[in-house]
Amino acid sequence: MPSTAPMQAKSTTGNFFEDFRIGMVIRHATPRTVTVGDAAVYQACYGARFAVQSSEALARAVGYERSPLDDMLVFHLVFGKTVPDLSLNAIANLGYADVRFLEPVFPGDTLSATTEIIGLRENSNKESGVVYVRSTGHNQRGASVLTFARWVMVRKRDKAASVPDSVVPTLASHVAASDIGKAVPPIDTQAYDLALAGSSFVWGDYQVGERIDHIDGMTIEEAEHQLVTRLYQNTAKVHFNQHTEGQGRFKRRLVYGGVVISLARALSFNGLANAFHVAAINGGRHAAPAFAGDTIYAWSEVLEREAIPGRSDIGALRLRTVATKNLSCSTFPGPSEAATPTEGVILDLDYWVTMPR
Repeated sequence: MPSTAPMQAKSTTGNFFEDFRIGMVIRHATPRTVTVGDAAVYQACYGARFAVQSSEALARAVGYERSPLDDMLVFHLVFGKTVPDLSLNAIANLGYADVRFLEPVFPGDTLSATTEIIGLRENSNKESGVVYVRSTGHNQRGASVLTFARWVMVRKRDKAASVPDSVVPTLASHVAASDIGKAVPPIDTQAYDLALAGSSFVWGDYQVGERIDHIDGMTIEEAEHQLVTRLYQNTAKVHFNQHTEGQGRFKRRLVYGGVVISLARALSFNGLANAFHVAAINGGRHAAPAFAGDTIYAWSEVLEREAIPGRSDIGALRLRTVATKNLSCSTFPGPSEAATPTEGVILDLDYWVTMPR
């Protein structure tokens, strides 16, 4: 006879703000083996041209076992693992801090992720709250390849639900230069071909305070931002479901903020071609949303130039890259003016890169 017991729900609506607790550790589903196909799709959608990630021959010549995956592709893949548990019901991803790239990732590696909840703050409207997390990406050997903090605004399931007292974590203002460069093997600078890399400017040629207009613009296409966000297995509703998002505040799907980060990074090649490795992200803010049809521009300012202890082959530049939409940087306010929210700014990113010395 058929069972008369009530059927157990098999699907999930994701976590809401009141489901999180300080100290909760989440082991995220679906480990992902990355391939040269992932790298090709990433390159096709953003047009990144950094030589070490593009040329197997050059990567091996300078000291890698083969071409590593683009650092931001690794970030997005690990980030995507966390979305079903953390931000499926997000209103917006608000920012990042203390992002550290710890080991290179190569095609054939398998990435998985875990997250600890480190802060919670309910919003005054009682309809949502901000969740602060620390996520870590691991490879198939259990080694940590990436760690980052982020904070995301998440809807409440029930406005009247009680929540814990607010805890807002203190995050480092920036990653120290002594803590970066670990994901780069010793580089043979004699084998690093500047002509093939696309620029003769190396670490010592950049000055603190220098501002670089990356000149080129790139328009976000609907199909492309949908494709790459699926590539990362990012399932956030705000990026995919026009049926629901068409009824919301913006009346359309938001472009995943990581798309803007990757576009800005790809555009930065024009002026920073030898910045072949993103070593750390000190902080990042999505100042405004982006939508399909927007054209992205970027400029960068050199905030610091630091030697890396124990490394004579590479040095570190701390950069501030600002991305704008539908506004070229040749007409954009200077760095000090852009420090405050300005119409047209969609991303303000503070990060470290490494370059040959």
